[in-house]
Amino acid sequence: MGSFKLFSGQASLVYMNHAGISPPSAVVRKAVANMLADYGKRGADAYPTWAAQRARLRGKLAALVGASPEQIALTHNTSRGIGDVALCFAWKPGDKVVVFDGEFPANVVPWLRAAELFSLEVVRLDGRRFVTDEGAALAALEGELAKGGVRMVAVSAVQFQTGYRAPVEAMSALCRARGARLFVDAVQACGMTSIDVRRDGIDYLSAGSHKWMMGIEGAGFVYAGDEAARDLVPRTISWLSFDGAIDFLFEGPGKLRYDKPVKSGIQFLEGANLSAASFVALEAALDLLQKLGVERIFEHVQKIHDALEPGAVDLGMVSVRAQGASGRSGSLCLLPPADVPITALHREMTSQGIACAMPDGYLRLSPHWWLAVDEADQVLLALRTSLANVRSSGSRSA
Repeated sequence: MGSFKLFSGQASLVYMNHAGISPPSAVVRKAVANMLADYGKRGADAYPTWAAQRARLRGKLAALVGASPEQIALTHNTSRGIGDVALCFAWKPGDKVVVFDGEFPANVVPWLRAAELFSLEVVRLDGRRFVTDEGAALAALEGELAKGGVRMVAVSAVQFQTGYRAPVEAMSALCRARGARLFVDAVQACGMTSIDVRRDGIDYLSAGSHKWMMGIEGAGFVYAGDEAARDLVPRTISWLSFDGAIDFLFEGPGKLRYDKPVKSGIQFLEGANLSAASFVALEAALDLLQKLGVERIFEHVQKIHDALEPGAVDLGMVSVRAQGASGRSGSLCLLPPADVPITALHREMTSQGIACAMPDGYLRLSPHWWLAVDEADQVLLALRTSLANVRSSGSRSA
């Protein structure tokens, strides 16, 4: 499936860190250059063109996650979307919010902050348990919901350190039965795994562009279903959060007012100008992804993982990849042998030309559509060499 020409100039031998930051393709770089050239030529006159581009992008993001465009608000990144919903939700003192240990901090600390500000009770469940016993983890969530008082459950669609894909649809059913909302951090999912907010019963979702969607940093979006949007209080607003916000700039005198109505949907969160370049990059990247198809991309990446996993296990690595496809993602996450420190192994892999990551003690390999399946051979060779070098270095130092 790959097209290496779009990613020429790569410093690494094999790039397997899309769960961290994707390198922008030549198509993305050209799109950004064209936008900058237009602003360079026309200045403020270029603004309407690129404001229209952002409106078009909302539609494409909506299509990606099964939403409608008016349910999408553009934002700077995943974290901003989570934080805005956490601060704007219509909390009452004593409400409960459920978070999961093992989550990336971006989907925990905003809820902890909201708990401090609004006198909430935080319930922390063991998110790592999903990997080993999904049924027991769901039962634990159901038990907490049954106690009453839970207003929000926040989970990642894909866990950053294990690559485990959460049973979001099952979690949503449990939440609906008890009147709780479900918030999904989808930054490790959008662009790689299928997301459908209606099918999956997701109330709120946030994602950023620079991982699996293959844009650049500084762009993201947040989704809220129609009913869920009505549970938000506009606590974080600015001048573009209002209906008719820009009339005074283009329709003559008498339009400058400070009492216009706040937008009724999630788009009140778009309170000020955003990074035009980042959203141009995201649209260009999305066009490539949607042309290929997320399901096809996922299948291709699983073939790479299928080629990698057995060899890595033969070398003594422990795979935490889900047994079934429903729990899998774009990341193959491995624990090193007990005698091999992860920091040393990661350093060696990098020196062997393999771009990878080591979140929370795991070796994470996260390829995308442009890498060929046979790249797995080079990665396994690098892994074998790296393990030997770490052990040799350890024996010399001993």
